[in-house]
Amino acid sequence: MVERIFPALVTPPEKEALRFGEVSLDYAQLSRVAGALARELREAAPGRVAVWATPTIHTSVAVVAALLAGAPAVPVNPKIGERELGHIVSDSTPSLVLAESGVALPPDLEALPRKDVPLTGQQGELPPELDPEAPALIVYTSGTTGPPKGVVLPRRAITSTLDALEDAWQWTADDVLVHGLPLFHVHGLILGILGPLRRGGSVRHLGRFSVEGAAKELTSGATMMFGVPTMYHRIAGEVTENPQLAKAFGQARLLVSGSAALPVHDHQRITAATGQQVVERYGMSETLMNTSVRADGERKPGTVGVPLGGVEVRLVDESGAVIEVSDGETVGEIQVRGPNLFTEYLNRPDATAEVFVSEGVAGGGDWFRTGDMATRDGDGYLRIVGRKATDLIKSGGYKIGAGEIENALLEHPGVAEAAVTGEPDPDLGERIVAWIVPSGAPPAEQELVDHVARLLSPHKRPRVVRFLDALPRNEMGKVMKRALDA
Repeated sequence: MVERIFPALVTPPEKEALRFGEVSLDYAQLSRVAGALARELREAAPGRVAVWATPTIHTSVAVVAALLAGAPAVPVNPKIGERELGHIVSDSTPSLVLAESGVALPPDLEALPRKDVPLTGQQGELPPELDPEAPALIVYTSGTTGPPKGVVLPRRAITSTLDALEDAWQWTADDVLVHGLPLFHVHGLILGILGPLRRGGSVRHLGRFSVEGAAKELTSGATMMFGVPTMYHRIAGEVTENPQLAKAFGQARLLVSGSAALPVHDHQRITAATGQQVVERYGMSETLMNTSVRADGERKPGTVGVPLGGVEVRLVDESGAVIEVSDGETVGEIQVRGPNLFTEYLNRPDATAEVFVSEGVAGGGDWFRTGDMATRDGDGYLRIVGRKATDLIKSGGYKIGAGEIENALLEHPGVAEAAVTGEPDPDLGERIVAWIVPSGAPPAEQELVDHVARLLSPHKRPRVVRFLDALPRNEMGKVMKRALDA
């Protein structure tokens, strides 16, 4: 018999499952509501369904119902542009769209049959569980190198990742998670909504993140918080000045950061004020979660921990040879294999074949090429130094990761935000460029150059410093470096 993806919906515990502001559903209510919608979807046999993924309880119910029904769900960013939405709709061909009642939809979705998501429903038998290889979600990539690709995630990828995190984070049904992440992405939706529901725990979504809102939940029963670096940067600034906020975050069992690297300086400020050491993890749309700092393991700020249970991780050099040394210095591309991997890019067998390799040979195999570059220390902890395409700088014969230079720059009191890129140089091959948002009056360029050379080594110092009012970021807080280069 195939294991249920949400066992707690079969025998509902007497507790809250989901809360968004003043609106909540306990497990018995969620089972009735999602079960009724799932039965409707099964009868309609719709194939794929689009979900207008607003940060609401309706989105959560829609995705749970689609998973129960076996209808692959396509979460759609409610702030999406017309061209990108048109591509996603034509590529994924959903037969209907699930949305909160009364919410206006853009033309490409308005043209589809619509089913409003109810918050009441009749009790009935839940549909049978599907094969673990059946597609569960199709999550579209950000499309930085072309049109967004639809990442087809099977049910076993979701369950294996969430169960591996149960072990790594000692995640139980007693945990209450608080977050304010968007629900069209792996972090907020799969980890932040489906994760608590698989454990039989609870989630309280803030709708819109605020430091005060998260602190309020942590002082009234919440045990865990998920966030991205921009959120933790705000927390770091406020807990330093406000002892009450510091006390609130100090009560958390676990603070988890993901989707981009959390600067070491923010790690240090949060720990100094709250006593908490933020846990970082590493994942992608295509792989879900690969590594994490364990709840019972050593916390090393700036690292993303060790491979999760069932996941194999290796570093390879430019020739495809596996890097055996674990010296914390040698940079290689991360490759991954395990049950957490996606099945394919929808309608793109060419792109799918390109990212899977077998012992260094492209065009097939079971190792996924992440495109992320990292080092590994003697304890097996990975430290991400950036994307192969944008963050690995080859300067003067050295391979330099942008991430460690950014962390060094952020230790300077005159730097509020920093990004590092490379640009062509006739002598060095590439020169290091620092993009700085100052915390006040801009510091002298040479002062920043000398600061990095002192903390790291001379060949890692920026050759060019450019000041900005703000760094371009996407909705998950990641700096869009191609926009800087442009």
